[in-house]
Amino acid sequence: MLRKNAILIFLCLSALASAAQVKGKVKDDQGNALVGANVVWQGTNHGTTTDANGSFVLNRVDEIHSLVTSFVGYANDTTNCKDIDYVEITLRGEITLDDVVVKAARPGVMKARGAQNIDVIGSAELCRAACCNLGESFSNNPSVDVEYSDAATGAKQIKLLGLSGGYVQMLTENVPAFRGAAAPFSLGYIPGTWMQSIQVSKGAATVKNGYESITGQINVEYLKPQLEEELDVNLFLDSHLKIEANIEGNYHFNDALSTGLLAHYENMWMEHDGNGDGFMDMPKVQQFDFMNRWMYKKNHYVMQAYVKALKEDRNGGQTEDSYNHSKALDSDNQRYKINIESERYEGVLKNAYIFNEVYNTNVALILSGSIHKMNSLYGFKNYDVNNNNAYAQLMFETEFTPSHSISTGLSFNHDCFNERWKLDYIPNLRRAPDENIAGAYAQYTFNYDEKLVFMAGLRGDYSDLYGAFVTPRAHVKWVLSELLKLRFSAGKGYRTPRPMLDYHTLLASSRDIILDDNLKQEEAWNYGATATFDIDILEKCLLINLEYYYTNFDNQVVIDIDSDAHKVHFGNLNGISYSHTFQIDATYPFFEGFSLLGAFRYNDVKTTINGVLREKPLSSRYKGLVTATYKTPLEIWQFDVTLQINGGGRMPDGFGTFDAYPVLNAQILKWFRWGNIYIGGENLTNFKQKNPIIGYDDPWGPDFDATMIYGPIDGIMFYGGIKWKITK
Repeated sequence: MLRKNAILIFLCLSALASAAQVKGKVKDDQGNALVGANVVWQGTNHGTTTDANGSFVLNRVDEIHSLVTSFVGYANDTTNCKDIDYVEITLRGEITLDDVVVKAARPGVMKARGAQNIDVIGSAELCRAACCNLGESFSNNPSVDVEYSDAATGAKQIKLLGLSGGYVQMLTENVPAFRGAAAPFSLGYIPGTWMQSIQVSKGAATVKNGYESITGQINVEYLKPQLEEELDVNLFLDSHLKIEANIEGNYHFNDALSTGLLAHYENMWMEHDGNGDGFMDMPKVQQFDFMNRWMYKKNHYVMQAYVKALKEDRNGGQTEDSYNHSKALDSDNQRYKINIESERYEGVLKNAYIFNEVYNTNVALILSGSIHKMNSLYGFKNYDVNNNNAYAQLMFETEFTPSHSISTGLSFNHDCFNERWKLDYIPNLRRAPDENIAGAYAQYTFNYDEKLVFMAGLRGDYSDLYGAFVTPRAHVKWVLSELLKLRFSAGKGYRTPRPMLDYHTLLASSRDIILDDNLKQEEAWNYGATATFDIDILEKCLLINLEYYYTNFDNQVVIDIDSDAHKVHFGNLNGISYSHTFQIDATYPFFEGFSLLGAFRYNDVKTTINGVLREKPLSSRYKGLVTATYKTPLEIWQFDVTLQINGGGRMPDGFGTFDAYPVLNAQILKWFRWGNIYIGGENLTNFKQKNPIIGYDDPWGPDFDATMIYGPIDGIMFYGGIKWKITK
């Protein structure tokens, strides 16, 4: 009897939740989904915005039956939803008042609506700094750090929840990307102007995209070909004489078929040695990047596809002047060079058939493949690799009611590696084994009136290297009131270690590399809790966000650079390893056009090294961030300033500690009808790590090391750019 009553209560709650909501989709007059459209009950402040598919779910308001829908550049629409549970709204015509353009401000960073803790970084946020590539797009973000891996190659790595980027799963348009050989330089492989948005998911993420996320996921959405037809041209120049040029354009053949072309060129052609150690502070980089993408939508079928090609040359090491000087002193001296040549080719095909738009019932097939070729030279050391990847996913999704939905799928991933090296001092170096992983998942979501959202996922995978393993993950969102929202998450993640692929930039040193036999698959649990407060102060909203995340490793590949100053040792964890991360951030619009964000984050990251639990070296203990933005009336001018204070930390044994240091960035942007121009500066405090390259005066000696990096290695930099926007 008790079980029957529980089922009856559950069904009643589901029915009430369904009846208390209106679900729908907002499109333009060409049938394209409008992302970020405002949907509000008439005469109230109760509303929402559409998601990436143009969809929305909105709780009903007593005695109010008319929905008002608005979007920048389109006429408002009022729809009666008295006895309707699902509605499709079409906004027609672009509003033009002679030479007056009407604009509406949208926040640059928004929280996703669901149970996961996801920050959506939109185009408004990306234009606040010189986001030349993905790695430069997080300077205003309190959660994500981007740091140099060494002082010679220019490689950068993301840190999320206090841990390096290897534990963050990288996605492009929700497809796993930049695996294996592409990882060390992947942050430079996505031009900034190509990005429509970035989603940062912290903690345990959805199981849809695989098992590899341990500290979170970063997903990049490229510009879509179905957007309004236009041609954009961007030019950039900085004080180090780095030049960039970008062209993005799209064309609509008809209402169903669109295509887009994106091209990028950059060239850092001048040697730069600001600290006078004889080594380039950053390598000379020349890169060509091209993408062609397609979108087809007819009736219930949707197809998206793109191909992408990249070629990059990196040349670093000693400068010509320093080499010529040392050669005059020592005829036997040879120039220390670093050269990394990369070619990358990608292709993605997405197919979806929508059976029922009301219940979002659809089946989709995703196929992707990539070829990555890299030839690298570090002094006399050669390391080359060809990495081929193939990925397939078949998925089915449906919503039984507005409160109950499910997603299931099958996936297969193949990684193939062909390595060649001249590294005689690593006697036990072995070729990275190929790996095939087949998996299946199911994910259920319960949504009660948008006040309680529960999402649980479970996937099982089989690897021909590690056998079978299971990935459970769960998320809860609980809206206690309009003032307070809580989120909780827990889940597991795994990672295949490939030390030479992941850390080949360690070759920019004289250290011997020691690899233990039988390195285990990395395995960790992540737990998180978030509290978000919306407080009305003087008719403005103060947004406060509190976060805590705990990552605990069951297995980990530990990188020991403490035990011996002349060795790097990769071994399995023998003890405990964890990361605690606490963060608080607050945003408040003090007056029209001006907003201020303040944040503080504390990291407690420790690992058992050589039998002793120790603080992880080269990692800042805390980060403080203050960022301000001001837009003049009509958004003619925009001013942005960001100050970071990065806390001190521990250097490897024998090298002491490092103190906190500041980094100040600023930018001024002027809008015109045809586009914008901007000027700015980075690292205006001109902080530079002292002696970033150990033994720079004898790069062939036993003490040479360019990998002991904790902060900026290049000083103050100024830049300017211009963007033309040509609309059909």
